[in-house]
Amino acid sequence: MPQQIIYALQFSGQAIPQNDQGTVLKATTHAPSSSITSVVKQGVDAQIQTVEGGVAQFSSTVEFLTDNTFTESGTITFGQGNSLRFGTVGQGAIGPSPEEGVSHGVVSWRLIKGTGVFENARGFITSNFTVGAEGEVTDNQFGVIYLM
Repeated sequence: MPQQIIYALQFSGQAIPQNDQGTVLKATTHAPSSSITSVVKQGVDAQIQTVEGGVAQFSSTVEFLTDNTFTESGTITFGQGNSLRFGTVGQGAIGPSPEEGVSHGVVSWRLIKGTGVFENARGFITSNFTVGAEGEVTDNQFGVIYLM
């Protein structure tokens, strides 16, 4: 029977243009081990706290299809030799946020290949992210991974 792993991490880093048109970006981010708490009250009270442990590394290539849609592929590494390679399911969406100079977007990825403890892994990851005027990225990821 497959083992299910669920993770939620907040990555931060940079997105840097790779061509003159700005239609291809290289995103490089990292996420410390963390604990996320969500308490439902009159709405929701949520906190993300760094906890003892390692750091996940993220690297991707983003290719814009239009001003507001894109595809993305890349790798997330959870410790040396343990990585997930992913690609976009359909296309991602991005647009202005209510915050001045910040774009807000969402994308879903399908796992393509895993290494180390993730060899033969299957699953999906969702990303809800912001990008600032200087390319600063905050990426909130939620993954459901099956180890086969």
